Order: sequence, then structure tokens, then C-alpha cells
Amino acid sequence: MENTNRNVFGLHGVTGLLIATGLLLAILATLTYYAIKLQQEVAQKPYALNASELKMKSTDNAKQVRVKE
Repeated sequence: MENTNRNVFGLHGVTGLLIATGLLLAILATLTYYAIKLQQEVAQKPYALNASELKMKSTDNAKQVRVKE
């Protein structure tokens, strides 16, 4: 049986590889952009913590965090 249907530039060859690589790079760029924007937004809102009111092992410690706005 002879394989005469080889197509290097077909969808399963180099073209498919380039499409998949481009798609992955686009997803990476999009997620990086949104991560940077989110980090910049959160950096503008620092929080205050009153350390004297914290207890050793308590779920009430989450109530001590206050966001400064």
C-alpha cells in the first residue's frame, strides 16, 4: 500500500500546527492582559488590618480586614 496522500501544508500538517500555536498564543496574551489589568485595579485598593484584634485560630479574623477606598 502506497501513501500518496501526503500533504505537508494541509490542516493536519504545518498549517494546523501554526493555527494551534497562534490560538494558544492569543489565549495566553488575552489572559495575561486581563491579569495585569486586575492586578493594577487591586493595587489601587490597599487594605488595613488591625493586628491587635486577631485571635490565634479563629474564623472571625476575616472580619478584621478593611478595604480602604
